[in-house]
Amino acid sequence: MGKALEGVRILDFTHVQSGPTCTQLLAWFGADVIKVERPGVGDITRGQLRDIPDVDSLYFTMLNHNKRSITLDTKKPQGKAVLEKLIKQCDVLVENFAPGVLDRMGYPWETIHKLNPRMIVASVKGFGPGPYEDCKVYENVAQCAGGAASTTGFDDGPPLVTGAQIGDSGTGLHLALGIVCALYQRNTTGKGQKVLCAMQDGVLNLCRVKLRDQQRLAHGPLKEYPQYPNGKFGDTVPRAGNASGGGQPGWILKCKGWETDPNAYIYFIVQAPVWGAICKVIGKEEWITDPDYATPDARLPRLMSIFAEIEKWTMTKTKFEAMEILNKYDIPCGPILSMKELAEEPSLRKTGTVVEVDHPTRGKYLTVGNPIKLSDSPSEVKRSPLLGEHTEEILTWLGYGKEEIEAMRKEGAI
Repeated sequence: MGKALEGVRILDFTHVQSGPTCTQLLAWFGADVIKVERPGVGDITRGQLRDIPDVDSLYFTMLNHNKRSITLDTKKPQGKAVLEKLIKQCDVLVENFAPGVLDRMGYPWETIHKLNPRMIVASVKGFGPGPYEDCKVYENVAQCAGGAASTTGFDDGPPLVTGAQIGDSGTGLHLALGIVCALYQRNTTGKGQKVLCAMQDGVLNLCRVKLRDQQRLAHGPLKEYPQYPNGKFGDTVPRAGNASGGGQPGWILKCKGWETDPNAYIYFIVQAPVWGAICKVIGKEEWITDPDYATPDARLPRLMSIFAEIEKWTMTKTKFEAMEILNKYDIPCGPILSMKELAEEPSLRKTGTVVEVDHPTRGKYLTVGNPIKLSDSPSEVKRSPLLGEHTEEILTWLGYGKEEIEAMRKEGAI
């Protein structure tokens, strides 16, 4: 069975997280991703947050599976010549340099397009055109600038960033879709184009329900927020604690063992169609017909007291016991799963969502597999490359002989 992107060649000038997330996803779908790294140094994350001395960090290995690595000094004449050959032979160039770096290297869009009119140049930047266009951006900065932090946390506390890497990895996923779209359009036009994903834009896209609520706020209080009916609403969307971002009220509730286990909690949604079942499960059948509780509108002002009553029941069950009972009645709920629990979950191993990989210097480690499953394009997670591991292999493919490769090595171009 073939791979969806087999035959597509990616020239990968990315580093750290946002760009490598994108190119790794394309590699999982069969693209030949050639990662260009500085001789002797490589991607900065090879050495960041190391848990084992003198081996590539998990930070690097978990973002660079299925790629080939070539070391190249593009400031050297021979290195520049190799780069131009690569541009001519590849379909997509992906970069997440600081603004203007590619231009200063001597490869603005016009130069690349002249070398290869079919080349797609895909970029992650912090901000799109505007007052902050030239600013450097990292994960948490993107979360703050894209609206996530201002709407995360509790109303009486400061803004909070989330543990999910929605700025870096989220933008990388957006960029991958943009690249695939550009490749598809090239089938019709025969020409490459520029693809830009700004991290601020990507985070805002993931925060769209909060932009929805900003507009609803002009017409009255947001009744599904915990501030209603006694709290104050200002002129902007408040932080809503663990309230649901949708139309179904939800909250995180304690389960049996919460005193010693920081993850003994369950997310519980009070969905209208199963309200009767909820009342029966928690022993409050009188609420089914009580006018103060019988309808969603009647329940809204009483949500926190309702969740407090439900929590009395959940505290008598482990989160998994509660899940088993609630699922019988189609009551929407979900356990708060720790990273340890996710790492050990057999079903995630079976589907390839969590994968064990063997590395020549690190040994075996766990990583996240391809989250997107195609029926006719199976994903295989291969280890990340050692620094410059495929330099000679790639140069040979480009047509260089052994003597030329040795000359480049002496010059320090590779």
